[in-house]
Amino acid sequence: MSKSDDNEMMSSSELLQAFSLLRSCSISHIKSMSLKCAIELGIPYIIHNHGQRAITFSKLIESLPVHPSKTHCIYRIMRLLVHSGFFATQKPDQEEEEEAYTLTNASRLLLTDTPVNMESYFLLPLLPQMIGPWQSLSTWLQSNDHTLFKTVYGGTIWDQLADDPELNYRFNEAMASDSRLISKVILDSEYIRVFEGLKCLVDVGGGSGTLAKAIANTFPHMKCTVFDLPHVVANVQGTTDNLSFIGGNMFSDPIPPADAILLKMIMHNWNDEDGSRILKRCREAILSNGNGGKVIVIDTVIGNEKTQDLTETKLCNDVIMMTLTGKERSLMQWEKLILTAQFSHYKITPIFGSVNSIIEVYP
Repeated sequence: MSKSDDNEMMSSSELLQAFSLLRSCSISHIKSMSLKCAIELGIPYIIHNHGQRAITFSKLIESLPVHPSKTHCIYRIMRLLVHSGFFATQKPDQEEEEEAYTLTNASRLLLTDTPVNMESYFLLPLLPQMIGPWQSLSTWLQSNDHTLFKTVYGGTIWDQLADDPELNYRFNEAMASDSRLISKVILDSEYIRVFEGLKCLVDVGGGSGTLAKAIANTFPHMKCTVFDLPHVVANVQGTTDNLSFIGGNMFSDPIPPADAILLKMIMHNWNDEDGSRILKRCREAILSNGNGGKVIVIDTVIGNEKTQDLTETKLCNDVIMMTLTGKERSLMQWEKLILTAQFSHYKITPIFGSVNSIIEVYP
């Protein structure tokens, strides 16, 4: 039987199911781009600023800079976003009344005046500079370039950030957003025990210090230090009695001694060889402090998730990191990396509902 006959072996329902999977995948970007459009038009803010009452479609249109010929388009975009869970509708009490829109928990995260604002984090992968290279994924795989950005732009993503101030700002805002979310989740829950009893902590690659500031505020007795590249921490504001910033390179400069070294979403940026080097240098830092200590890794562990949605997100993240020479790791891969870096044992605590886990690593 020829390969061309394979389709003939499928039933009608199997053909439709197979096509449905392909079709769903091919248009999956429509949902994210529609939400991006809603953000750019200010729809979450318009609904939020309307007050406690839901906003009708006609009132929403009055507040939008949309051409009159395109008002029906807003209705259709909102219908998709309501179905996807980003907005909700309230049914009218009377037949002549309109449906009205409200925010959901997801769209509330897009408001900049909320404690946890994830607008920058959501928009970052959809920026032209970030989404464009994916058109060349197969070209990159046929080359010996280390990263997808090298194939498309001639340099690394870090080169792009250095050359594009606007992109660099958006990238840093996105990372700060993620840190605000992580700090709230960890410091307002049972996960806070990870930091209890520590006298000093160094956040390696901590950027502008969003997470370190939250930890320092929660534990006033703890001395917190952000250790990042000199140009990253050069003009950072927020130094306090128990929070400081030190410039340096984690591969070439000594990491300041501490009871604990924090690595939030750092390890997945690097391959196993570089990852082992990072962990070894962290081990030196905690041993030189004289108290044993530990390394606190906040990162992804593939395979310990409870839902398929989390699995898919982790696998997508892994492909993203693949194009940057990094990786998301399974439990066995984490164990191999930790033991290779000469640590004796570790403890993994999944963060409920998150793609991340807390990995405590001991010398």
